[in-house]
Amino acid sequence: ATPLVAMAPASASAAEGKQGFSALGLGAALQCGEAITLGMPLEVWKTRMGRYRDETTLQSLRHIYGNGGVSAFWTGIGPKMVECATKGAVLLFAKELLMDASTGLGMSKTASGVVAGAGGGVCQTVVMGPCTFLVTAVVNGGKDMSVSHALRTTWRDKGVAGFYPGGIAIAFRQASNWASRQGFTEAARSRVQIAFHNDPNAKLTKSQEVLSGIIGGALSCWNHPFEVARIEMQSRAIAGESYMGMGQVFRAVYSQYGMAGLFSGVVPRIGLNIWQTLFMVTGAQLVRDAISERKS
Repeated sequence: ATPLVAMAPASASAAEGKQGFSALGLGAALQCGEAITLGMPLEVWKTRMGRYRDETTLQSLRHIYGNGGVSAFWTGIGPKMVECATKGAVLLFAKELLMDASTGLGMSKTASGVVAGAGGGVCQTVVMGPCTFLVTAVVNGGKDMSVSHALRTTWRDKGVAGFYPGGIAIAFRQASNWASRQGFTEAARSRVQIAFHNDPNAKLTKSQEVLSGIIGGALSCWNHPFEVARIEMQSRAIAGESYMGMGQVFRAVYSQYGMAGLFSGVVPRIGLNIWQTLFMVTGAQLVRDAISERKS
């Protein structure tokens, strides 16, 4: 009897498995490379501004430097590397899987990018919660706050749940982050193809890919209020202050600082978003292109 469902060839399944593992490794390597260079200093700068909203951009920069010199910009690098290795692997694996599935269904590259980015971003939330919490704790907790102290006291007082304050804000941020970065970058690519080559299917040069990534990364900062809410919720938790939900944070920040408060720290975040997009969207694309060229 003929089977109702055709079995995929073993070689095809093996190839897909290898691609999956390579995406995990590539994602971890790219995200760690992003963080250990400019990513971590921009993250620390943005995190301080998101909490201390009375400080200007330059005041925040001077405060961080005054708390430990240049090394202060890499505060919390330990948990950040754990976060980057895991979230980078999860992001690229899920994003590539969803991107291929979406384009296979006939969706445009921009729409596929939005779907793939959102799905990959949500998948990151599980591994990101505890790590972003610890980074926020050491950045905003004062000179005496260490990663080990934050880890011990949080585990002792609240258990696993204590590492996920602001989890909803992280999920919203990550979904909109990567939906925007991937979607805006794909949209920029299509515009660059027309502007420079007058061909919607033209192959972009490396510099044109970078330009598209810069545009996509900068435009993706529209969701910065979610980041301010995440920082505030995690900072309140580590300080032992009363819990506030995401909506409550939005209202409290807006009532005290206006709309500008919801975008506190957006300057370093623009730099961070561009840097992350160049690694995780543009960089991943360039690596895939290089691998395809070698195979051909």
